Amino acid sequence: MLKYILLNYMPGLKNLLDYEKSWLKQDIRAGLSVAAVALPVAIAYAELAGVGAVVGLYSCILPMIAYALFGSSRQLIVGPDATTCAVIAAVVIPLAAGNPELHWQLTIVMTLMMGGWCILASQFRLGAIADLLSHPILTGLLNGVAITIIVGQLGKVLGITLNQPQVIEKIIALPGRIPDSHLLTTAISLLTLAILITIKKFRSQWPAPLIAIIIMTLLMWCTPAQQHGVATIGGDNFQSGLPVVHWGTFKPGLMRDLVIPALNLALISFVSLMLTARSFAAKNGYGINADIEFRALGIANIMSGLSQGFAISGADSRTAVNDANGGKSQLVSIIAALVIAIIVFFFTEPLKYIPISALGVVLIYASWSLIDLRGLWGLRKRNKPAFRLACFTFVCVLLIGVLQGIGLAVLLGLLQFLRTVFRPTEHLLGTDENGMIHSLGNSNDIKMVPGVMMYRFNSPLTYFNAAYFKRRILNLVDGAAFEPKWVVIDAVACFTHPDISVLATIDELINELQARKIMLVLAGRKTELTRWFTEHRPMMDESNIIFTPDLYLALRLIQSKDSMEQDQDA
Repeated sequence: MLKYILLNYMPGLKNLLDYEKSWLKQDIRAGLSVAAVALPVAIAYAELAGVGAVVGLYSCILPMIAYALFGSSRQLIVGPDATTCAVIAAVVIPLAAGNPELHWQLTIVMTLMMGGWCILASQFRLGAIADLLSHPILTGLLNGVAITIIVGQLGKVLGITLNQPQVIEKIIALPGRIPDSHLLTTAISLLTLAILITIKKFRSQWPAPLIAIIIMTLLMWCTPAQQHGVATIGGDNFQSGLPVVHWGTFKPGLMRDLVIPALNLALISFVSLMLTARSFAAKNGYGINADIEFRALGIANIMSGLSQGFAISGADSRTAVNDANGGKSQLVSIIAALVIAIIVFFFTEPLKYIPISALGVVLIYASWSLIDLRGLWGLRKRNKPAFRLACFTFVCVLLIGVLQGIGLAVLLGLLQFLRTVFRPTEHLLGTDENGMIHSLGNSNDIKMVPGVMMYRFNSPLTYFNAAYFKRRILNLVDGAAFEPKWVVIDAVACFTHPDISVLATIDELINELQARKIMLVLAGRKTELTRWFTEHRPMMDESNIIFTPDLYLALRLIQSKDSMEQDQDA
């Protein structure tokens, strides 16, 4: 029983216990490739988050092992991510006020809080919460974050300091500072960029960031470039062994300022992870569980925080490397984590010579792939509301920051949704020559049934749109070219729950239609509707309303009653 619970709680472990020996060769190759890409990227993202380089590597080791055991995706690789690092920097830098020790403390606390939020969300089965960040919001967010990162790294690449707090201010100040650029630092940056572009063009399967960083590190080691003002990571920022934070000076009251940002970070990281995990799961023919992924992300981040690291998410570039090299299982994550651990413990000395400008170029290179302005512009033709939402998110991220931009974008997205529910689309229905029901206007062959107005309200009915629903039906009845005897409503589309206000509105609608000598028919959900009206409107006169299982039976019933009336008149 305990084994069953354990394996159910740790799907990754279950997959590893069912491991096939034929996968080992491919998993080793994929693990080494993932480690090769993860090493320089993790160091660069540590710089972006504002913490020591070794922290970026520790943010890979335990989290990757934890996800390998608790996650349900066989291909996903977790680790430092551009978006999460940008969010961390946006939150922590103002609170730390230039104190590096406090900056690190706040980063760890925020990571632990984020992990706690993820685990709590998984316990309440809130995996669907990821849908709050819709595709348009993510499109605008990724473009905005990519440009924010690129602009933020230009100072390091050029060897100058840009102290302006916001992206737009840095862009405005940049032209005036270019003459102050450090020429040798700029040359190092250009050489790094040339190596990255050359490898991508001629040897796309090679780990370009790793090769570029190795070459530039050797160059710094073998030349006196440091003596001429080229900045490197240095020994103070890259010490072997577990990093240690001194918590004696930390003020617990600062945690209040991290609660909501940590929640936002959890949402952003989970959405990013799910997008990557779902796409590769679909490609490889298996499914994943959103709630399990939420829990795995939480556990991985708690492991990162406990090892003095920062927040992590699903890493799409490293996951793509894993898949391209034929990785079959979560063993890839474990192999990559062990390789990184060996380098951290035994080979840190050469890494101290990594030039900061080269890391900036690696970040710009990685962020450039996130920019998809063409995709954003493409939304304009497909869906104008989605295009406006994506542009709004993009502009907000650039103008007021990542977190505030995301918050406003989510709010606008929710308001767009509420507007759709408040005033949804609607259709009048008719039949073709074969008696099939369709929306009017789709074809000239679709005609209204004589004496019948069939109506579909394309939103769940609730207290804030019920009056509009009633008003639209009465307006359509009064404006009809003929005098309908029947109003048939497609109940499947709009009656989703027993809202008291809606049922009361139906009472009012019945009275209004009765005054016009029209019978109301609700087609669909007959059993549910009968129960709802019986329980909540026991005094209602059911002779003035008819419930049928579907629209076709409603038409048959109407035809039968009309025939009976005609026979009686005859």
